[in-house]
Amino acid sequence: MNILAIDTSNQPLSIAILKDKELVATITTNQARNHSVTLMPQIANLLSSVGMKPTDIDRFVVAKGPGSYTGLRIGVTTAKTFAFTLTKELVGVSSLAVLADGINEEGTMIVPLFDARRGNVFAGVYSKAGIELVNVISDQHVSLVELLEQIKKYKRLIFVGSDSHKFKKQILEQTSKEQQVAFSSMETDYPQAYHLGLLGLEEKPVEIHSFVPDYLRLTQAESQWLEKHQGEADEAFVEKI
Repeated sequence: MNILAIDTSNQPLSIAILKDKELVATITTNQARNHSVTLMPQIANLLSSVGMKPTDIDRFVVAKGPGSYTGLRIGVTTAKTFAFTLTKELVGVSSLAVLADGINEEGTMIVPLFDARRGNVFAGVYSKAGIELVNVISDQHVSLVELLEQIKKYKRLIFVGSDSHKFKKQILEQTSKEQQVAFSSMETDYPQAYHLGLLGLEEKPVEIHSFVPDYLRLTQAESQWLEKHQGEADEAFVEKI
């Protein structure tokens, strides 16, 4: 099976082509550029470099979130368009799982996280059983304080992702002395689409039209709408009772 994996869920842009589990070609950049401008040329260049065309791809795998609203929409829309127009399979994979899959330490809880601002993070907890990645605590939008409370029972932890280093001081202060805490190295700080493709190989295809990103929190527009209409909703509820 030929797979094209696309991750634009955050600032890094990573694309990979796989033939089953074998890496054919990949590119990862970490420049603050507009993914909507750079993604398609990068895909075209990568396919061309190995003598392939979009029609040669059997399955499109995309990082479905959490992450940047704009980045997620670009990646998901691109993957959906390819899959629909070419009548190919589409698979979505957690952006946090992609980070976690780059860590190969059994017996250690893997905690990938992205900064979600205002003291909050997008995070999940994973473990490795051989080469299989296991989701221990579901991906969530949560305060860092609450996340550290949730993982107090785990004795060995590794925090993964470039954003984890921003919180290193707070994490070390709020974890106990009994916990062994480590942080990802530069090589594993950023998502690699090769891991996205490997994870996507094991997932079942989704229904293309209904597939949407996993934002894990309301968009700004949705939040503003709720704030504006909360009073009206409360009044309507009171009238009903």
